[in-house]
Amino acid sequence: MSEILDEKLANLPVEEQRLWALRHTAEHVLHAAMQNLYPTLKKAMGPATEDGFYFDFELDEKIGEDAFPKIEKEMQKIIDANYVMTKQLISLDQAKNMPEFIENPYKMEWIDSIAHRGEKISIYVMGDIEVDLCSGPHLTSTGEVKAFKLLSVAGAYWHGDEKNKMLTRIYGTAFFSQAELDEYLARVEESKRRDHRKLGAELDLFTFSDLVGKGLPIWTPKGATIRRELEKFIVDEELKRGYLHVYTPDIAKLDLYRTSGHYPYYKDTMYAPITIDDEEYMLRPMTCPHHFEFYKSKPHSYKELPMRIAELAKLYRYEKSGELTGLSRVRSFCLADAHIIAIPSQAKAEINRVLDLIDDIAQLWGLKAGENYRYRLSLGDRKDEKKYFKDDASWDYAENVLRGVLLERKAEFYEAENEAAFYGPKIDVQMKNVLGKEDTAFTVQYDFVMPKRFALEYTDSEGKKQEPIVIHRSSIGAIERTMAFLIEHFAGAFPLWLSPVQAVVIPISQDQGEYGESVVTSLREAGLRAELWNEAESMQKRIRSAEEQKIPYMLVVGGREAEAGNVSVRARGQKDQSVMRVGELVEKLVAEVKEKRR
Repeated sequence: MSEILDEKLANLPVEEQRLWALRHTAEHVLHAAMQNLYPTLKKAMGPATEDGFYFDFELDEKIGEDAFPKIEKEMQKIIDANYVMTKQLISLDQAKNMPEFIENPYKMEWIDSIAHRGEKISIYVMGDIEVDLCSGPHLTSTGEVKAFKLLSVAGAYWHGDEKNKMLTRIYGTAFFSQAELDEYLARVEESKRRDHRKLGAELDLFTFSDLVGKGLPIWTPKGATIRRELEKFIVDEELKRGYLHVYTPDIAKLDLYRTSGHYPYYKDTMYAPITIDDEEYMLRPMTCPHHFEFYKSKPHSYKELPMRIAELAKLYRYEKSGELTGLSRVRSFCLADAHIIAIPSQAKAEINRVLDLIDDIAQLWGLKAGENYRYRLSLGDRKDEKKYFKDDASWDYAENVLRGVLLERKAEFYEAENEAAFYGPKIDVQMKNVLGKEDTAFTVQYDFVMPKRFALEYTDSEGKKQEPIVIHRSSIGAIERTMAFLIEHFAGAFPLWLSPVQAVVIPISQDQGEYGESVVTSLREAGLRAELWNEAESMQKRIRSAEEQKIPYMLVVGGREAEAGNVSVRARGQKDQSVMRVGELVEKLVAEVKEKRR
């Protein structure tokens, strides 16, 4: 039985709460074991996470995964001893004078941080072998940790800041049964195979340059092709659904973000202002203020609402270098963004239309609501007036609108406090990755603050000025993060419409090169992406290379095919070939692209 959890986790299902407590306990077992094995180390910090735990240490020596058997053996001793986990509240003076903390700069910094926030200082005592700063939650004793495994070791800067000391980070996971652990480890191996960073390099989709800058991806021709298809798809889809696509600048005056309120709220994740002609400018971190100024460029009647303003917008946000991860976490990204300016009575219908769009896109990838993704209703904290705009009536109304939409749709969702935007509640679409971990892929936000800040208005049927509401939404989210998801979801084997190279023509011998070129021309004239592979290599080697590059169709041509105007068609992942007329093949592939078949 685990203790009662803190407010941060109280909205999770009970089983998830217990799993969190289990992993937090396993994390303490890890650093107690490390303290036993490496007495001179300094413990820094480490949390339980959605799929395990990690902890950062300052060590005098470098360790690798070859040290794991020794560490795991020591951890098992602590688990077998079944030490009781006891929480104690102590004063600031007591904390600063505890021998376990006094010589540890990381713990002293945490103590000062806790005191500065005005929170109570809590410690956990593990039997008679360890004391550490911690707010919990944990299981009642170490013996409740049934199955665990250390996974990897890496370097990590303190606070993720490269200006700080490099620490040793050990990752692990824990479950209540060995069967659950074994299943998870199998998924980990599959996730390594699908890792978008690995596949992105192997398939030549994107790259990074330290000279260009960390977290700033460079798209290769193949990666740019996929991105272009995604962008074309979502723009065309949104235009069909009544969106107005615009272009706005990548830079704006800092006053724009002071007006919106983003600057004081999010300035730590914005790039520093740039002074030009005695005015301060900033690389934009979001588009909503730009779209509001577009709306205000002329007066509007109620007959024009809802107005759905959309953009594929390049955004720039400062992420700590230690948090950058491939395309999933970058400093420059393109967001399929939109802001719907509407009459309050139109809100429910517009939110439903947004969720319909998101559901349709998810189905395009073969994803199912409730299985591959679910909704989170992200609420504000009325007591936190620093983080959230003070207007209880508007919060109540907006939250009830969003909740009502989800209930009417009979959607699977859960509610999470303190996850809202500062200007209103939101519905987050929580997408599962190959490990079953949830990440926020798309959001739909109800905004009752920006219309006031920007003095947005429309003329009603009686000629009176009224204040609209705003719905912020993303459809396919950030192109970069969506790309990372799709690489892993399809394991690099993209459907035909997204594949950078859709077909390769492989002559059996170079004598059929001219005919192979004519087949490529026919494919390209139909708008298909095709290449001629007529190198002086064996046909089998070229087919193997096409399979490795995950190209959907290999078209083999020999003397008989050239004479009859045919091609031998071999689909990705299949050994059997079928013979088709070139015109018939072109029609088949064009139809497959048009229908966006998986």
